[in-house]
Amino acid sequence: MTALTKPQPDGTADPSSEHAPGAQLHSPVIDWFDEHARDLPWRRPEAGAWGVMVSEFMLQQTPVNRVLPVYEQWLARWPRPADLAAEAPGEAVRAWGRLGYPRRALRLHGAAAAITERHGGDVPADHAQLLALPGIGEYTAAAVASFAYGQRHAVLDTNVRRVFARAVTGVQYPPNATTAAERRLARALLPEDERTAARWAAASMELGALVCTAKNESCHRCPIAAQCAWRLADKPAHEGPPRRGQTYAGTDRQVRGRLLAVLREAHSPVPQAILDRVWQEPVQRARALDGLVADGLVEPLPGGLYRLPMT
Repeated sequence: MTALTKPQPDGTADPSSEHAPGAQLHSPVIDWFDEHARDLPWRRPEAGAWGVMVSEFMLQQTPVNRVLPVYEQWLARWPRPADLAAEAPGEAVRAWGRLGYPRRALRLHGAAAAITERHGGDVPADHAQLLALPGIGEYTAAAVASFAYGQRHAVLDTNVRRVFARAVTGVQYPPNATTAAERRLARALLPEDERTAARWAAASMELGALVCTAKNESCHRCPIAAQCAWRLADKPAHEGPPRRGQTYAGTDRQVRGRLLAVLREAHSPVPQAILDRVWQEPVQRARALDGLVADGLVEPLPGGLYRLPMT
């Protein structure tokens, strides 16, 4: 195998090249995926488009092992969007448990309600209609259209962006936020055939999750190691802005999580005094509670009572 076509400064393939870079990547990555892909419930035919959508909401910033039990409980309780839409938003927050970033639960509930009202309870296949649903951005719309309906879309999550950054542009990490150049590169790498493009989207994502990981990458197991621009350049160290680390202990996120844990366990309104016990520092505790109310995750009631949102 030969090295990939050198990209232009903006990260896209050189259009004067005889072969676009994707042509050298598709078969080895897809063949690797056919052999090594994890058997995940949202990849099974019975998951359907709703199962794919639920998984995409849950997997944002959350590892697979934490998502699996919550996903299975969620689909058992709400096998169709209409089932979720018929419940109060607070029930979605309660069922979300400790997955983190619980606003995703409210967004998923809002999407389910819109699907029920606008599309007869069926997750739409049209990319524009998916994008018009509340709580769904470009990534989720492309992922559902690709993974559920086999369409040709560039699906750019953190894992895919890292694979493309290393294999094609020759850098260790992609930028902190997705750039226009990355989107152009992703579109340039898409196979023309729709079915192959959908398979490529899933395969490149799995490669980033299992092999081309953020730390301790396993180049000896990579199907495109011989073509990887970063590896061929002797793996130059990251020179961009510092990688953003995620802290939790002592942050407002931790306080919010503790407050929500109390409200999830309660099936009647909770007095302020009980919430005051979860965190000693009163200013931070009040700020966290106010933030939960502002985000629609907690509903204040007269008499200093609080509950998960009912409307």
